[in-house]
Amino acid sequence: MSKIDNITFGAYIRKLREQAKLPLRKVAAELDIDTSTLSKIEKNERNANEQIIEGISRIFQIDKSELKVRYLSDKITYQLIHEENGLEILKVAEARIKYQKRVNRK
Repeated sequence: MSKIDNITFGAYIRKLREQAKLPLRKVAAELDIDTSTLSKIEKNERNANEQIIEGISRIFQIDKSELKVRYLSDKITYQLIHEENGLEILKVAEARIKYQKRVNRK
């Protein structure tokens, strides 16, 4: 996976679309969603879903896991940004994820 920068998921999608010189309507049609929905996703006013992430991956030939990292990290950031102990919450969640993965392997 390439290095993830601080660009939001929506801004990243817009950047990909503009670099490919594709109009909003064509990408939206390929994703089988309204142009306004894609516009809102690009403005971070609406969340994407698994189908949209898969479609974007296919259209722009981007690794799906990289897109999911961008999308989910944005979602988590927006949830925790105003929490006083947001970073502590992330550390605890990381420890719990590691624990659950170990337990589930057994």
